[in-house]
Amino acid sequence: MRSRYRVCEPDRAHFVTGTIVEWLPVFTSAACCDILVRSLEHCRQHKALRIHAWVILDNHFHAILAASDLSGVLRDLKSFTAGKIVEQLQTERRDWLLNQLRFYRQAHKPNAYQVWQEGSHPEAILSDTIMRQKLDYLHNNPVQRGWVASPEHWRYSSAHAWMGGTEPVLRCDAWL
Repeated sequence: MRSRYRVCEPDRAHFVTGTIVEWLPVFTSAACCDILVRSLEHCRQHKALRIHAWVILDNHFHAILAASDLSGVLRDLKSFTAGKIVEQLQTERRDWLLNQLRFYRQAHKPNAYQVWQEGSHPEAILSDTIMRQKLDYLHNNPVQRGWVASPEHWRYSSAHAWMGGTEPVLRCDAWL
């Protein structure tokens, strides 16, 4: 494994991406997005995760996160959310999507479904300049896709918090 895809700077925040297997559109319902939001908040409260920025799109999420064991936190987050997402998709009767998640399951996986692609490709945030670049990229993703006119209009994003909005879906930890 190449070092650029591991957390090599555990004291630093990292830009991470979590992608649904085969880029399938899992996060098209508020309920599925809320699973990820609640799980991030749980990791903040119980695993010392610091959340500096985040956005959830239809088939992946980006975040700027920090934790002493970031790889372990992300592993646990993906494992937990995978089970909850499958349950939610069953509730929503999105059988076509469940069939795809079953079909694309890797042979060595013990579960009936595979929700997440392997890895999160963490990139250490080494300067304020890199932080600004990642923030702009992350927050403008929904704008680039043509879904909203301005980053703060996307509900499942930290753009609200960064732009001084009230009542964000998930608050951000201060960037020092």
